[in-house]
Amino acid sequence: MIKAYNFKKLLQQYINQGLVKKRRKIDGSVIAPNTMETYINFQKVVDKYETFYNIQLEIVDIRKATKREIEKQQRYWKKFHRHFSEFMYKELYHFDNYVGHNFKLLRAFFNWLNKEKTIDTGLFYKNFTAPKEEIPIITLEPEQLNFLIYDTMFEEQLRTSLKQAKDVFVFGCTVALRYSDISKLKASNWEHFNGKHYLAVTSQKTHTKTRVMLPDYAVAILQKYKGRSSFLLPVPNNIIFNTRIKKMMEKAAWTHEYPKQRMRRGKPINVKKQNGKPYRFCDHFSSHSMRRTAITTMLRLGLGENLVRKVSGHSAGSKEFYKYVQLSQSFMDEELTILHNKLGQKRANYANI
Repeated sequence: MIKAYNFKKLLQQYINQGLVKKRRKIDGSVIAPNTMETYINFQKVVDKYETFYNIQLEIVDIRKATKREIEKQQRYWKKFHRHFSEFMYKELYHFDNYVGHNFKLLRAFFNWLNKEKTIDTGLFYKNFTAPKEEIPIITLEPEQLNFLIYDTMFEEQLRTSLKQAKDVFVFGCTVALRYSDISKLKASNWEHFNGKHYLAVTSQKTHTKTRVMLPDYAVAILQKYKGRSSFLLPVPNNIIFNTRIKKMMEKAAWTHEYPKQRMRRGKPINVKKQNGKPYRFCDHFSSHSMRRTAITTMLRLGLGENLVRKVSGHSAGSKEFYKYVQLSQSFMDEELTILHNKLGQKRANYANI
């Protein structure tokens, strides 16, 4: 006789183990709070799905199931995959990236059921797929970052909160740390000897140790806020910070229209802001933009990938690293101009023969 379990209760157990750090990654490290937050959000989507269809999902152990019962389970999860996708697209208006992410979480949950709970769910969950979406990564140009660093006239016109946001943003665009790590920097992270200053950090998310030499302007930022609190920088919560850097960039007049496009069912969708207006360049920036700008700036200015990974704390061959690699249009234009000029020279050479 087959045994059935309540899906939501098992999912709650899975989340609880992650929250109390009983469940760990393959390498033994604890699961980051941000990762657990994604599971909690996924749980809310499942709650909405069950309420919408007035159902309760079940997990069945097919270890002692007959062929007919196994085929029934196969149809059950095939139908769920289709319905759950439709629900996220039509009722919640999710894009491909989020739909695919939720199915990725679902597959991880089923893996846990099979390996840790020893519930034989079958391999039906392996077919939980969704279209992939490559979300464009928007970064500052080196010239724009240079403007934020050195233009004192621009800084003078900013109110105090925006000046602080600019300082934190510039610092983040220099050291390539995650916002969560920047917000926790203390005096012990700031090292100086032999006339040089360094930032020594162990990443909260990956536990990777990095030690980066700081340029003069980054040192000046740290000195500006030295002794004001137990933290090196005045870092507000993420929501406030994101609002302030958008406002700061608006003050810099980076307000040209810059469409936001997402994918739904593999088709491009032009996204508007809540007020119905199109996105501007400044509207795209958030705390994530600091790390992306830092990495792409280093690559663009000639620092080798191995060294950039060392600074950013990514392991060799990390897929995550390449998500941050963004070649801007102007950089591609510059490189193509060089190529076109070379082709033009060859044409001139042939004409002289």
